[in-house]
Amino acid sequence: MTETLAVRIRKGKKSLKELRKGKEMPAVFYGPKETSTPIAVETHTFKKIWRNAGESTVIELKGDGISKEALIYDVDFDPITGEPRHADFYVMEKGKKVTVEVPLEFIGVSPAVKELGGVLVKVLHDIKIEVLPKDLPRHIEVDVSPLVTFESKIFVKDIVIPARVVLLSTPDEVVALVNEVKEEEEIVPEPVSIEDIEVEKKGKQEEETESSADAPVSPAEQKIEKKEKK
Repeated sequence: MTETLAVRIRKGKKSLKELRKGKEMPAVFYGPKETSTPIAVETHTFKKIWRNAGESTVIELKGDGISKEALIYDVDFDPITGEPRHADFYVMEKGKKVTVEVPLEFIGVSPAVKELGGVLVKVLHDIKIEVLPKDLPRHIEVDVSPLVTFESKIFVKDIVIPARVVLLSTPDEVVALVNEVKEEEEIVPEPVSIEDIEVEKKGKQEEETESSADAPVSPAEQKIEKKEKK
C-alpha cells in the first residue's frame, strides 16, 4: 500500500520559522538519479504518515508537477518538543530493488509465557531485506507460539518471509526467547542465643578493663600515687 503526501517545491528566501508558523515542515528529496530538491510538506499529514508508515512504506510525493515514489530516509526531531522539524526522502529507481530494515510484529502466544510464567524477550525489532518497492511489506510477522520452554529460541531463519523478498539479516541471529522469572531468596538472619550475647558482653568488659590497665598515667596521677606511697 502506497501513502500519498502532498508537497510543494520551496522557492525564495522564506525562513524556516515562517514555514513552520504556516503549519508546514521543510524537507528534501534525492536519489541515485534525482537532484537534491528542497520541498515543504504539511506537518500534521507527515506526522500521520510517519506513525503509520515509518521507514518501510513507499510514499508518493505529489504536487508542483512532482510525482515521485520515495521512502522516508531520515527525520530530525526537536529535542524538547519531540516534534518533527525536517525530513529526508529517498527517491527510488523504478524496477530496482531497495535495501531496507522492516519492523517485526510479534503475534501468537508463547506457552512458556502463558503456562510457565516466563517473560518474552524481543531481541530483534527489525530485519534487513532486499525487495522491489512495489513488494515492500510494511512489517513482517513473527509467531512466538514455538517458544514452548525456556530453552526455546526463534532465529531469523525461522521467520516466514513473504514471496519476492530477499533476507539480508544473519540467519542464525536470535529474534526472540523467553526468560524464566526467578524469585529472590529471602535472607533469614541466624538466631542468636542469650548465652552468645552474655559471652559477647563479657568479652567487651574484659577488653575495656585491659585497655584501662594499659592506658598511660598522666603526670598528675603519678604525683598522687607518690603521695599515697609516702
